[in-house]
Amino acid sequence: MRLLKKIPFLTFALLFINFLNAQEKASPAAVATGKINGATISINYSSPSLKGRQIWGALVPFNEVWRAGANEATTFETDKDLTIEGSKLPAGKYSFFVLPNEKECVIIFNKEAKQWGAYKYNDKEDQLRVTVKQQIANSIAEKLVYTINKDNIVLSWENWNIPFSVK
Repeated sequence: MRLLKKIPFLTFALLFINFLNAQEKASPAAVATGKINGATISINYSSPSLKGRQIWGALVPFNEVWRAGANEATTFETDKDLTIEGSKLPAGKYSFFVLPNEKECVIIFNKEAKQWGAYKYNDKEDQLRVTVKQQIANSIAEKLVYTINKDNIVLSWENWNIPFSVK
């Protein structure tokens, strides 16, 4: 008799657990890895979706430091020194930020790798800042994605590609 009383509760619990497991994260964790000139590069980020929103100048405001993803700050790690847009970046792990505006973007590598978003971002901890020109993409990127190529890295989202050279 006791078992019969527990069956509705157990059924509800199983359904609830299945419902929770079926929910897709709004900005799932993602990793881009690759090699450029013998250096292993790893970019850890959360990948938000457009969901019909305008991104540049709206969800991601112009002239404000952005965490270059969602949730925790994006991290950029390299096991060897790199040259980013002509400037040296020592091997290490960095938080990675973008300061976008209508004409160009500032790419920021910050020594404080473990941060939540950009809320406690401190420019005094910047290891390197470089300025790049964003490009209008040929197609819309629904999800934010990083691509590591043989000589550059590209952040793509909505109608922008933000490439920066890496040697």
